[in-house]
Amino acid sequence: MNYDPPTPVERVLARTRWIRFLVVLPLLLLAVYYLVFVRQYTVAYADDREHFKYGSIGSEPNNGIPILVFKALAVMYRDELGPTGYRRFGLLYETEQSELPVGMSRRIVTGIERVWLNCAVCHVGTYRINTADKPTLILGAPSNNLRLYDLLRFFLKVGADPKFNADNLIAAINGPEVGGHLNFIDRAIYRYIVFPRVQAAFLHLSQQFAFLGRQGDGGGNGRPAYHPYYDWGPGRVDTFNPYKATQFNFPMDASHISLIELNGSSDFPSIWAQHPRDGMHLHWDGNNTSVDERNLSAALGAGVTPVSVDIDAIKRVRAWIWELPPPEIPPAAIDRSDRDYERRLNRGRELFAEYCAGCHGMKDQTGAYSYDTNRFPRLGQVESLKQIGTDSGRWRSYTQDFAAAQNTLYAGYPWRFSHFTKTAGYANQPLDGIWARSPYLHNGSVPTLRDLLDPARCTDPLKPVDCRPPKWSRGSDLLDLKKVGYRSDGYGAAPERLFLYDTSMPGNSNSGHDGEAYGTALGREDKDALVEYMKTL
Repeated sequence: MNYDPPTPVERVLARTRWIRFLVVLPLLLLAVYYLVFVRQYTVAYADDREHFKYGSIGSEPNNGIPILVFKALAVMYRDELGPTGYRRFGLLYETEQSELPVGMSRRIVTGIERVWLNCAVCHVGTYRINTADKPTLILGAPSNNLRLYDLLRFFLKVGADPKFNADNLIAAINGPEVGGHLNFIDRAIYRYIVFPRVQAAFLHLSQQFAFLGRQGDGGGNGRPAYHPYYDWGPGRVDTFNPYKATQFNFPMDASHISLIELNGSSDFPSIWAQHPRDGMHLHWDGNNTSVDERNLSAALGAGVTPVSVDIDAIKRVRAWIWELPPPEIPPAAIDRSDRDYERRLNRGRELFAEYCAGCHGMKDQTGAYSYDTNRFPRLGQVESLKQIGTDSGRWRSYTQDFAAAQNTLYAGYPWRFSHFTKTAGYANQPLDGIWARSPYLHNGSVPTLRDLLDPARCTDPLKPVDCRPPKWSRGSDLLDLKKVGYRSDGYGAAPERLFLYDTSMPGNSNSGHDGEAYGTALGREDKDALVEYMKTL
């Protein structure tokens, strides 16, 4: 028998406490759910350069890989990647102790730290003067080292590999090289949630990029035929065909896309001095005149989606590259002690003004690059394919149907696309910092500026040095100080870094920008003088 029953007031207070508890508990659970599974967390960088190199732009929520999985894959597949890990794909680590490469950002999504790509992965180059030099980073330059095609193929292979299973993954994460130290609960999460989702994402990616795995498949027995699809090589990307597959599910078999359209790989562009470029025709084929739309479109290629895009982060990158100056060529490339240097430089300036400036602009008397489209009427305009004569693959890969589809992206947002259009050729670009943008032409088919001033085809079969090289090695970051560009003979580069560029392959032609109007009929001394001047741009 209860000899001390609660009073009526105590009963009311007890009921009130239960009501409060039942009200507060769901709110606490909602708060925990929001903070852990909804709210996202990023690493903030005070310095704009560091934000460009490592800041998130929103690629991780839909396409990111858990950071422990990313690190573990390099351990699990060391026999394939080698001791340098992801460096095999041209990813740049600033130091031996760097946790992530330049161009890879991190974001906590649903309680898991994920990593994926940002703008810098495609827009940071390197150079060396001597073979023993440590590579110098060039922020905003084309990523001459990046082998994006090989990196993509690696992830596609992992998804279907029996070796990629939960046991092996957890063992690699808990190993000394990754040091994940997963506890019992973490191991359960990775076994039953993380691993299945990562594997499913890789397999889904394989389905979207089926045309990569079926290259050259002639079909039969009800299967569609596929054209051959060729490796992009270092410093190049097929900008729009993967875009068609991942964003719009365009059919990629031979009945829907031609061999030429399928192989439209091109070099990564530089992204410095964007303010004067706003309003010019951007991208190699000039399909947009808005820097902002170009930036958002490129972000989609890095893994951002219209839902996950971090507009503020991209605006910060935009503000930084808006006035980012082009890099000056290393002093070692210019021999000012040569008594003939000033004469050659002045002669080169005269020739550049006569042959090049009308389409590309040039430096004014103050030494600043002039982007004045009134003074240079063809600057930033599109030259017809018939006029310029360069390889048509990149131009053909961007179709009218694709342009129409692009203009539906970001629907419902103030930044919805509206400027994309199919053009008649390729755009004339400013040549500021041109020394750091090797190789040359839109598809990177000509290794140096001096080679570009030679005709595409040899007029005298006994003098092959007088024409552009039909086959050469890409992948070196060792500068050719005389011809201006990266060395193409393989000297000073590890064999596994080199890629044989064959201009006879679809999309790889080095034709065009050729003839008297383009300076290829000049004498050797005049060509050398032109190159000497272009070093200073």
